[in-house]
Amino acid sequence: MLFRQLFDAESSTYTYLLADTATRQAVLIDPVLEQVERDLQLIGELGLKLTVVMETHVHADHVTGAGRLRERTGAQVMASSRGAPCVDRHLGDGDVVRVGGLELRVLETPGHTDDSLSFLCDGRLFTGDALLIRSTGRTDFQNGNPGQLYDSITQQLFSLPDATEVYPGHDYSGHIQSSVGEEKQHNPRLAGKTREDFITFMKARVIPPPRKLDVAVPANRACGLDTDASRHH
Repeated sequence: MLFRQLFDAESSTYTYLLADTATRQAVLIDPVLEQVERDLQLIGELGLKLTVVMETHVHADHVTGAGRLRERTGAQVMASSRGAPCVDRHLGDGDVVRVGGLELRVLETPGHTDDSLSFLCDGRLFTGDALLIRSTGRTDFQNGNPGQLYDSITQQLFSLPDATEVYPGHDYSGHIQSSVGEEKQHNPRLAGKTREDFITFMKARVIPPPRKLDVAVPANRACGLDTDASRHH
């Protein structure tokens, strides 16, 4: 497998490129609109064909590049059935997405948002905003639910082998990757904490909404297209 981790500094978003070296077919996870040219240039330089774009959830802090990439490459956009209606394939728990010889297994991990998914591919776990490195996604908007998030992380993600590598949707502290075992042991919101502890902590947090919330959510329900936000680029 060819693997690249890409970063958008403005929103602290990670985009992931995975490709099957035999067929040269590639998938992008959580692309950012402003980085579409960067991503397409890299795909071209590596001699890949983008066939799939996958979204972990409807993002509130950046506008997705999914729709633009679909226009430019013909790639299929895939996301939760609870999320954006503009996608080509709706994904649910246990579904498998094939990209050449790669298989990405879908895990439903709601709680940050009701449509949050995580993807598992060859020992790498892409957690979106559900599980972050030493942190978790927030639960105070977009049908977020702290109890649901605790269950998603502890029952779905933490049931995977400890050596499973964790690649989050964001990082605000300079971390790049973690592992399931590491987060079980060292994530301060989860290690040694009960479900009630977690709910109490999350409900007590007072944090400002994402700067792009009002623009990003409606834009992303349209795959990042046909909105004021996308016309500015």
